[in-house]
Amino acid sequence: MSPKMQEKIAFHVLRAMTALIVLCLAVVLWDLFSKGFPALTWEFITENPKKGMTAGGIFPAIVGTFYLIVGTILFALPVGVMTAVYLVEYARESWVTRVIRLAVVNLAGVPSVVFGLFGLGFFVLFLNFGASILAGSLTLALMVLPVIITTSEEALRAVPNGFRKASLALGATKLQTILFIVLPNALPGIMTGSILGLARAAGETAPILLTAAAFFLPRLPNSVFDQVMALPYHLYVIATQVPNADEKIPYGTATVLMLLVLGLNLAAVLLRSYFRRLRKV
Repeated sequence: MSPKMQEKIAFHVLRAMTALIVLCLAVVLWDLFSKGFPALTWEFITENPKKGMTAGGIFPAIVGTFYLIVGTILFALPVGVMTAVYLVEYARESWVTRVIRLAVVNLAGVPSVVFGLFGLGFFVLFLNFGASILAGSLTLALMVLPVIITTSEEALRAVPNGFRKASLALGATKLQTILFIVLPNALPGIMTGSILGLARAAGETAPILLTAAAFFLPRLPNSVFDQVMALPYHLYVIATQVPNADEKIPYGTATVLMLLVLGLNLAAVLLRSYFRRLRKV
């Protein structure tokens, strides 16, 4: 068999595998959206659960998920970006930096339930935060830190060294160069990685199950030390512990959660495109 024929066969196999993956995704999304979109009424989005969560809406779960996402980004983004700046701009290559990067890579592969157990032991019990928005946000922040650190580090490395040398040659300090030259040019990659990390956090159940989520709350939280309802855990509860719930409720909840995750991914793509256009102007 000639090399050209082998190459054609390989390309056809790769296309077939890609098409199979896309088909599987399309089937899952079609099944979810076809059953979930009919449930997306104004009442379903804005009302509290009723009758033991067999009726009503998911408004507290939407608000709780929003609080957890905001708390996660407030804790994870500054720490992740500052860590990446240190590794790229200040730290010399040594066994210490290699150990740090190895630890970050290993943390990225840790199951989310392990982060949940750590959050339960450290934030909930040891620091006495209790099951709360604060404990859940800190746990989710730890979970997405490896993603933010890795993507921020790669974005910083992608900034040409000539930019740094030109800034220093004009009399700028190292800190001024980082703040006004390096970070603005690395911002598209940093924002993209951060939003993708948030999309993962928004759909996680295990960490908030142990640190923040409540089975049912009759009101919205008043402080960061209150528990919250959240879409992933609410979906889990309805699917496993509310046998008489209308089929539209779990599918509607899953649809809202999926739209949230897809929206975050779309925001990452749009932000990256926007900043790239600004750079070209």
